[in-house]
This record gives sequence, structure tokens and C-alpha cells, in this order.
Amino acid sequence: MFQNSIIEKCRRNDRKAQLQLYNNYCDGMYSVAKRYLPHDAEAEDAVQDAFIKAFNKLHLFSGDVSFGAWLKKIVIRTCLDVIRKKRVNIVDIEMTSVSDTFTDSDFDWDIPETVSVGFIKNTIEILSHNYKTVLTLFLLEGYDHQEIGDILNINTATSRTYLHRGKLKLKEQLNLTGYEHKL
Repeated sequence: MFQNSIIEKCRRNDRKAQLQLYNNYCDGMYSVAKRYLPHDAEAEDAVQDAFIKAFNKLHLFSGDVSFGAWLKKIVIRTCLDVIRKKRVNIVDIEMTSVSDTFTDSDFDWDIPETVSVGFIKNTIEILSHNYKTVLTLFLLEGYDHQEIGDILNINTATSRTYLHRGKLKLKEQLNLTGYEHKL
């Protein structure tokens, strides 16, 4: 009965109830995610994504199974999505060139064709979290600003700002690392 009360409050977007539900299940769901994703950060991200999905689809929870079982399915599906995306990215990196991957007519990359996508991806990894996430979603995953906003729960103007600043930082980092020597 107590759990049903919390779920009803969550359905009404009560942030305190959502936090309480999150705190009740986050450790267990993290353990589930770690079975699928070996890296701590990936597992944590998957759990966060799963909770966001669960809160957005809470109206679909009928109570036929326990909330934990319902949430566990969402966590597993989210982890499998992460694994699928990794497989697709590995194939994409091997089969594309820099110009195919980083196509953006609004920005002059001025990066030689011989610089590998892998090198650029490694350089993206050292950027701040906001820039790295938006650059990856936009340039590598192909999401538009509306989709990025929905995924990250930010508005499209913020997505555009992070993308622009992230591109500038990426170009700066590439110049600092002397990418011309990575040919």
C-alpha cells in the first residue's frame, strides 16, 4: 500500500516521491545494469536513463507485477540498447571517413581526411561532460537538437549552445594534441 501511494504521487510528478522511489530502487537496478555493462559509468548512465523512461511511462504501469520487476525490464532493455549502439558505432567507425562522420555545413572543421574517427572520438572524451554528450549525440549518433533536448532534458537552445561550444573546444583540443602528427 505504501509503495502504491508513492507511485501515485510519482504519476502526478511529485519530485520528492520520485526521489524516494529512485532511492529505494537505484542500488538494485545498478546491480542489474552491471551484469550487462561492465563499466561503472555506463551502468550508472543506463540506470539513470531507465528511471527517466520509467517516470515518463509510469502511466503504463498497471500493477500486475511489482514495480521492481517492471523497472528491472526497463533497465535491461536500456542496457541492451547501449550494447546495440556500441556494436553499431564500432561498425560505423571502421567504415566511415572523417568527412562522412563529421558532416556539418555550419562549421569549418578543417581537419585532414587522414585523421581517424577514432582519434577524434578519443579527443571528444576529454571534453567536459555536457560538450562530450551533445557532440556525441549530434555528430556521431545523428540526433537533432530536439531529440538531444528530449534525451538530456534540456531545451534546444541549450543543445545548440553546447554543440557550438563543444565544437570549438574539440577543434582547440585537436590543435593542442597536434592532430597533424596523427596522420
